Formats: sequence, C-alpha cells, structure tokens
Amino acid sequence: MNTGGSYTNGAFSLGSMGLNINLQAGVNAFGAQSTAGLNQPGAGLGGIAGGGLGLGGSRSLPGAGAAGALGGAGLAGLTGAGSLGGGGGGAGALAMPPGGVPGIPASSGGMPPASSGGTGGAPTSLAGAGVSETLVLDLTNPDARENALLELSKKREQFPDLAPFLWHTPGVVAALLQEIVAIYSLLSPPSLTAHASNRVCNALALLQCVASHHDTRSLFLQAHVPLFLYPFLNTVSKTRPFEYLRLTSLGVIGALVKVDDTDVINFLLSTEIIPLCLRTMEMGSELSKTVATFIVQKILLDETGLNYICATAERFFAVGAVLQNMVNTLAEQPSVRLLKHIIRCYLRLSDNPRAREALRQCLPELLRDANFTACLKDDRITRQWLAQLLQTVNTGDGSGAPPPGAPLGQPPSE
Repeated sequence: MNTGGSYTNGAFSLGSMGLNINLQAGVNAFGAQSTAGLNQPGAGLGGIAGGGLGLGGSRSLPGAGAAGALGGAGLAGLTGAGSLGGGGGGAGALAMPPGGVPGIPASSGGMPPASSGGTGGAPTSLAGAGVSETLVLDLTNPDARENALLELSKKREQFPDLAPFLWHTPGVVAALLQEIVAIYSLLSPPSLTAHASNRVCNALALLQCVASHHDTRSLFLQAHVPLFLYPFLNTVSKTRPFEYLRLTSLGVIGALVKVDDTDVINFLLSTEIIPLCLRTMEMGSELSKTVATFIVQKILLDETGLNYICATAERFFAVGAVLQNMVNTLAEQPSVRLLKHIIRCYLRLSDNPRAREALRQCLPELLRDANFTACLKDDRITRQWLAQLLQTVNTGDGSGAPPPGAPLGQPPSE
C-alpha cells in the first residue's frame, strides 16, 4: 500500500492510495457517469476514472508537504490503562480511552453524551469542578505542558464547560496545535514512539472535548482545526503508536458527526475525509474500522451526504467496494459492532434510487447467509435493518414499487 495520496485542484486522487478493492458490476446503473475502468477485476481504486471520488473541496492540508507524509492518529486520552506505555489492554490490544470514541457502544467503554450545558462564551472559573485553572494556563508553558495535558485529559469529564474555557483562553488552542504539528516529522519515515503518541493523544483528547461541545463546535470548524488531524489519518504503519494516533484522530471527527448537524457534514464533504475514512476502513484495527465506518454512516444519514456519495458512480462504488471488502473480512474475523455499522451504511445507500438499483447486483452475498448473520441474533435493531435492506434491494424499493428516476442501464460484461 502506498503511503500517500495526491492532491490535484483540491481533489483527492484515490488511485494513489493503493486501496485493495475490486469494484463490482452495475456501474451503468448510474447512467451517463464516466465508468472507465470500474469493471476491471483487481483494478482497485486506481481504476476509477475522473480523479477517484472527485472530491471538490478546496481546503489544503497543513503539513501535507512535510517529507511527503500525511501522518498517523489514535485513542483520545491515552492515560492509565489506556496508555501505550502501561500494562492495560494486553499485548497487541487497543484499550478504550477514558472518554471513549464515537461509534463504540457505552458498554464497550463508549463516549458519554456530549455536554448540553454551556454558557455561550468563556466560563469565568473552573473552581470547584476538580479541574485547575492553573493546568489550563500551563498548556501555554512548554515546560509544564506535558503534565497539564496528562492531567486535563484525565479530568476533562469532570467539568462540562472545559471546552469553552480551553477555546477562549489565549494561547491554549495554539499550544494544542503545536503539539500536533510537532510530530509531523515523525510520520515519514515512521518513527513515532509510544511516549510521543501518548502525549499528542492527550492533546487530541482535549480537542475532542472542544469538538463535542455545542458552544465551541462551530468555532472549531470555522478555524479548520480538523485539517490538522488529516495527516495522521493517511498513515499506514500498523504499530501501536500509530494505531492509537489514528484512532484518537478519528474520535475527534466522530465527536463532530455524532450530533446531527448539516454544517458539520458540509464542512467534511469539502475536505478529504471520505477517502481518508475509506483508507482506515481497509487497513485499520477493528476499533479504527468501526469509528471510520461510523463517520461514513453519519455522513450518509445526512441528506446532503447521501446525495454527494451517490452523485457519481465513482463515489458510490468506491464506498461500496470498501464496504464489501469489510464484509468479506468479517467472515474470518467477526465483529458484531462493525457489522452493525456496515449494514446501516448499506441500508442508507438503498434510500437512493440509483444506488438501490446498483445494490441489487453488488450487495455482498454474505449478508443473505443466515450462518454469517447469526451473530446478530441478540441485536434486534440490526436484524431489522438487515431485513429491511434485503427487502428493499429485492423489490426495488421499500414498497415494492419500481424505483423512481431515469431508466437504469445494464451492468458491464466482465
């Protein structure tokens, strides 16, 4: 797999990502869209004509030119049992952070609900909340910053208005971004240590706090802070420091999409988040794949996101091929929580008439296999989603009526 993507006129070229996918038949269901190369087995995303997903965003990535590297990311709040240097989690296992990550159920250490409190501006004091104002101010002191990051990341849930305080305290957000930019040089060649990963993940935990709070979420987006995390999502090293870093960065994006907000979706669609999530869905750990799929699911659940992904055959089949590869992988490495998000993505795609027609030809056969889906026997909601998906795909739409829209073509011959 290649280590970097190429950016041309703001569009991400998926061909340079080296994703190992086999695009399915049914491309002509998208009518007059360009389909060159989509029906070639083994062509992967490199066979997609027209510049891959054709993402039209014009936002540039900070640090994208640093040694040609686009970094690695991980778990928010890696302290105590969740830290890379600690004994928690077991060898080779990823421990859930104290604050959790979006897309992971609470029973698995999931993320608590985003704070609904707030003052509409900077709080005047953190006194009595178990979080010292001194620690926040220490973030602007390079000598005291590491300890402040550690302590604040552990205590951030004790004070619901920590996010506005962080955002409105002069120099604090700049200090957090300094922590992120400081490790860009460790991304390629990959030389990120456990200590460096823990430290930057503590900074990312505080940014996740800011992204979750309703008073700071829009400010977070207006400042384009998520772009600083994208270099981490484009790494391919599977070592634990990089995997934690990817998972934490995904947690920040997941915190943004967890609250339904079309402004968030519009911002993400103007950036390269979809191909970056697809990359993680292809090569990440089970936890990273779950959070990345959750992000794609939330984008699809927004009408703007669904229309965007289904606007061209290239976009639809890029997403569909990765989902299919994940289903095939689950046959050997089962994961109920990951399968749940995959099924929800397929069900939402089936709401689009052209995508629904294409799914009749490229929906993974394993989803029709009772033995494969037996793991869902205790998940009533996901079983209902799957039944609805299969009915919708088999009948053309949810009511059995012919799908609306222009006539659909036949799949290309192999």
